[in-house]
Amino acid sequence: MLVLNGAAASCGAFFCSGQPWFAVGFCHHYGRTIDSQRPFAKVSGDASQIEVLIKTVNLKTDMPLVHEALQRLESELALARQQRCTVLKLIHGYGSTGVGGDIRIAVQKRLYEMAQSGQIRTCIHGENWSKTNEEAWKLLQKHPDLKNDSDVGRANRGITIVLL
Repeated sequence: MLVLNGAAASCGAFFCSGQPWFAVGFCHHYGRTIDSQRPFAKVSGDASQIEVLIKTVNLKTDMPLVHEALQRLESELALARQQRCTVLKLIHGYGSTGVGGDIRIAVQKRLYEMAQSGQIRTCIHGENWSKTNEEAWKLLQKHPDLKNDSDVGRANRGITIVLL
């Protein structure tokens, strides 16, 4: 069950601002708080064309220490599971000098461990978030609307895509 604007809705159509919307297991937000006004997926014209959005989580807001960023990662993954989101884009940065990046390294290490233990399905590092990467291509084929993500094909080392 999904609660939006104080009203419960199961997976199916509901209306927000007079527009039809669908909850399909993906969600999107900016920063660290979910905006209940934002759709999980927008219907374009007929119900067969659903625009799926990635939930974006900025782990580097307020320049946290590594352990704070890892705590934020854990809580955001738990929140995404609770909201039944299945694709997240983590913004962790790649270091203020463009080299290294302790948060990036720690987050990617934690995600690798989580994938190995089955806590997440997989993660795709930003430099591999392109049509030429086999794993990314499979996801993009399954959800073609994700090809519209601004970071596809940009080799952005400051992000990681996570599949729950």
